[in-house]
Amino acid sequence: MTALMSSLQRTSLKWLSAEYHDLNGDYIDILENPPTNLEFARIVQISRPVVIRGFKVPGVSSNKWSNKYLIHAMGSRLVSVAVTPNGRADAVTLGPDGKLYFAEPAMERMTIGSLLENLSDDVNSDDNGVSLKTYYLQSQNGNVYSSHFFQGLDDPSEFEPLRQGIPSEVRWCTEALDKPPDAVNIWIGDGSSVSRIHSDPYENIYTVVRGQKHFTLLPPTDGWCLDERFYPHATYVRTPDQGGNLALQPSPGNTPPVRWSSILNPHLPGRLPPEAHPIHISISEGEAIYIPVGWWHHVRQSGITVALNWWYDTEMRGMSWVMLSYLRAMKDVTSGNSNDEKSDVMVN
Repeated sequence: MTALMSSLQRTSLKWLSAEYHDLNGDYIDILENPPTNLEFARIVQISRPVVIRGFKVPGVSSNKWSNKYLIHAMGSRLVSVAVTPNGRADAVTLGPDGKLYFAEPAMERMTIGSLLENLSDDVNSDDNGVSLKTYYLQSQNGNVYSSHFFQGLDDPSEFEPLRQGIPSEVRWCTEALDKPPDAVNIWIGDGSSVSRIHSDPYENIYTVVRGQKHFTLLPPTDGWCLDERFYPHATYVRTPDQGGNLALQPSPGNTPPVRWSSILNPHLPGRLPPEAHPIHISISEGEAIYIPVGWWHHVRQSGITVALNWWYDTEMRGMSWVMLSYLRAMKDVTSGNSNDEKSDVMVN
């Protein structure tokens, strides 16, 4: 009975994936100017990514976000930076004991100047990571403005000096959704930094103000292609007895396992099943992309890149959130550390 149910579930998911693609195709709408609040409300209802050119944010330009400006503005203030030995933060990684783990980065405090000294315009990611240490400012969860700011509460930020150049909202998005953002973030990294494929419970407006980002996008109906599994949790830590190098430290046994995709590089040919329908799009300075709630995205970047994003909470009333939850609940998710599963991940 279990095997029959699993087969029926997979058949149903494949049908939904194919049906969605037949109706929507692979295209992405490109707007030459930002939408009105009414136009954006319709975009959200359709729930497909849209590229927005001419995304002008007051005070935000590549010149403003030069190394010189960032170092001058931030001075000696310390910020939280993710550090990994290979660019695989929040990713499935092979541990020293031969097991696969969901690995979180080490978090270190440093000045913006120190961060920029560790970044390069000449490094790019590949299958296995290219850097002995990768630094990525990806603290998220409102590192510029958190939900406290929008509730009128005290909201200290590591990036207080940059707030004057970062709007707390995207007006047409706020008006269309009838709510302020839940979080506003800044991201700074280089080509060795990769955001592994994942989905978020937010409506996401993401703009590049310096450099270029490369997105691989899949609709929620293609989630079954990403082969999610459960992995034990671990974190990178500095090891003084090994010269301060980074080592992967498994979390205590009572830490819940993490459900995560076993596909490490979905942008590369042959890494996804042939039934998948990835969309590849690059976002340059002065452009933005709307990523709807539940859409899977894998993000790479070229050179030193600075980006901003505004996360708006999803609307959980109605059927949309129920359908997203159903699509994930339909999949059988097993341990990522059986022999077959480990082999599949390690070749990805």
